Amino acid sequence: KEGINFLGSYRLQLVNQWGALTVLPLFGLILGSLAGLIVENFSPESQGGGIPQIKAALARYKIPLTLRVAVVKLIGTILVLGAGLTLGRRAPTVHIGSALAGELTRYVPTSPEHKRQMIAAGAAAGLAAGFNTPIAGVMFVVEELMRDISNLTLETAIVASFTGAVISLLFQTSLIPVKNIPEELYFSPQDIPFYIFLGIIAGILGAIFNRSVLFSLQWNQKLKIPLYVRIGVAGLVSGLIISFLPSFFRDNAGLKDFLVKGELTWQQTALAFLAHYILTIVAAGSGAPGGLFAPALIMGSSLGYLIGDWQNYLLGSQSAATFALVGMGALFTGVVRVPITAIMIVFELNSNFNLVLPLMISCAIAYISAETFESGSVYQHLLKAMGMELQAENADTQNHFLNHLTALDVMQCQVETVSADLPIPEVWELMTKSHHRGFPVVQDNRLVGIITQSDLITVDAQNSTVTVDEIMTRNPITVKANASLTDVMFLLSRYKLSRLPVMQDNRLVGIITRTDIIRAEVNE
Repeated sequence: KEGINFLGSYRLQLVNQWGALTVLPLFGLILGSLAGLIVENFSPESQGGGIPQIKAALARYKIPLTLRVAVVKLIGTILVLGAGLTLGRRAPTVHIGSALAGELTRYVPTSPEHKRQMIAAGAAAGLAAGFNTPIAGVMFVVEELMRDISNLTLETAIVASFTGAVISLLFQTSLIPVKNIPEELYFSPQDIPFYIFLGIIAGILGAIFNRSVLFSLQWNQKLKIPLYVRIGVAGLVSGLIISFLPSFFRDNAGLKDFLVKGELTWQQTALAFLAHYILTIVAAGSGAPGGLFAPALIMGSSLGYLIGDWQNYLLGSQSAATFALVGMGALFTGVVRVPITAIMIVFELNSNFNLVLPLMISCAIAYISAETFESGSVYQHLLKAMGMELQAENADTQNHFLNHLTALDVMQCQVETVSADLPIPEVWELMTKSHHRGFPVVQDNRLVGIITQSDLITVDAQNSTVTVDEIMTRNPITVKANASLTDVMFLLSRYKLSRLPVMQDNRLVGIITRTDIIRAEVNE
């Protein structure tokens, strides 16, 4: 946030000295191109908002979420938003949080399911830190990313979201979007038809916006030009357009305040909506590392203010500010399709209970109208464009059977074991008669090691003085009987093993091999 503010302030200073038409296009071109070069050369996965990448990673696609991604995303977003492109920093913050969590799981190895929980928790922390909305951070994970309300998902996301919000407060980066609202926020039953109308319009415009962003992205990709050229040109075009617009367009951060406080005329508000709509499509289509959360909120506040102004003209009630805030949630819902998260973001940002009821009706209607017009959030469509179509109910359908079977269901109970003092020639003889190429080593009813064919190759097969105890692998990796096959497959793949001893109450109860899992898959 400080980096974006620094570059933005410097840009405005140069505008005052040299004029908008000279500075804004040039600033957009240079910083946009620089951001594109960094992203393209160091981490191509860092382009865009980042939410589709997180969803793909949670669906077990091989999408990198590492420290490199986090650092490149950080630098790229600062440059792009400092250049004046009308994107947001919150989706990149969510991506950065997930990337840091993904990096952490490399140093603290865990099962695939727990890794997914960590990545989702990192996303919750990112959203909570970006908006200072800890409850919305948790809801976004449940509603959009994981679509899971299990205890582990909720508890991990709650702790991470709380921590992100607290650290954000310690650094005084809490976002208070609206200060000194000139009128009291209130809700009256006579306003319900107007909030329903707001929801319908917001849903339709959100769906059209999603389709426009996707078209812009596909059109840019068809051009086959480097990423740095695309982002640089987007910065140049944005700067050129903004230089001809009224001066309040030059400060993206303050535009929302102008809209909600009613400091703009309805003509200026309509122009703000239209300009932001077009500029965001141009910026997002270039692949620039920036998000759609903030643009959706700004466009939503513009739309809400226009409908509130119309309602004031018809009924004479002064509630344009309420409509502007409700419009934020409604259009956010139309774009991202997360009505509960939208309600929580706007409510937490303003801490006014009078917003809850109008938010509920408008966001619900926005969701219905958007889904009726075109099903799926902008992130689902972006994933489809990337060739990754996730299943709506279960993103891991292809491994469905792995999640519902345990090692106990698949293991072989009749385990061929050897003792630690068995001579090597006898082990070779046993192996020639068995279809297994490895045996657990048991001493006093305790598993003490495992010996495989690769261990035997290292010694003379006829040397009777060498025993199993001298060449076996001690403290072998084991798996509990109630472990899911997902965890078993993870251990087999991570440590490049072909078999795992199965333990229950510190007793060897079976052995599971890759062949056993393949057989289970065939049976399914």
